[in-house]
Amino acid sequence: MTEIFGIPLQALLGQLLLGLVNGSFYAMLSLGLAVIFGLLNVINFAHGALYMMGAFAAWAGMNYLGLNYWVMLILGPVVVGIFGIIIERLLLRHLYRLDHLYGLLLTFGLTLLIEGLFRSVYGVSGQPYPPPDALRGATNLGFMILPNYRAWVVIASLAVCLGTWFIIERTRLGALLRAGTENPRLVEAFGVNVPRMIMLTYGFGVALAGFAGVLAAPVLQISPLMGSNLIIVVFAVVVIGGMGSILGSILTGLGLGVVEGLTKVFWPEASSTVVFIIMAIVLLLRPAGLFGKEK
Repeated sequence: MTEIFGIPLQALLGQLLLGLVNGSFYAMLSLGLAVIFGLLNVINFAHGALYMMGAFAAWAGMNYLGLNYWVMLILGPVVVGIFGIIIERLLLRHLYRLDHLYGLLLTFGLTLLIEGLFRSVYGVSGQPYPPPDALRGATNLGFMILPNYRAWVVIASLAVCLGTWFIIERTRLGALLRAGTENPRLVEAFGVNVPRMIMLTYGFGVALAGFAGVLAAPVLQISPLMGSNLIIVVFAVVVIGGMGSILGSILTGLGLGVVEGLTKVFWPEASSTVVFIIMAIVLLLRPAGLFGKEK
């Protein structure tokens, strides 16, 4: 069997795949955070709880309504997005002109409230969610066994991330969103309803978290704490990529997932801290992040 630095090639590739899957979740969650911060200037600490809600929406749709995975892959993000719109209309819209700290404290409080509610109903034990029949099993590539569902996670995440980047950076709608953030009065003069645009932007950002939650449901045990275990790492990814940088969040999320996977092979003790070590180094050398703009 082929070995690299004494590590069997199949084991190394397996960890690379696991890192890429984790990186896909990092990329999607950090992308949602970057969209919300870059266009609304809100640090959305509730993102992890909304990710968890997406996973629970898929589980509830299957167990209570008999809806399959493919239906919930569309319906789950819609439900989470509508919940996000309600949050924006009732709470967040009053904080846009205040310091970022107020939005952070509000969304942190919402996280505690949402997680506490789900813990009281479902407890802390994980709920299983089977992958769809079409994606069960694995494919033998010769040099490794590729689980079909994990391959789908990577493909779907990349498609959504690149599609979001294209819309925001390369279309007229994205230009209006950016302009509405920097000069809302000018955009309103062209007949654009800026408050509605901001509301829908926040709803879309949290819908990305819901989509990631549905994707994660067959991979992880669904529990009320699944978001809180991930959100700190995702915030580190956003800081490393550059706050508000769409492309930076995508590339950094995928890259750090792979680095984390390789660290588990060569230095397992550091696998849980390597992201934060990289964050500290990046902040020392480039405080705005790898893709952020220096002010």
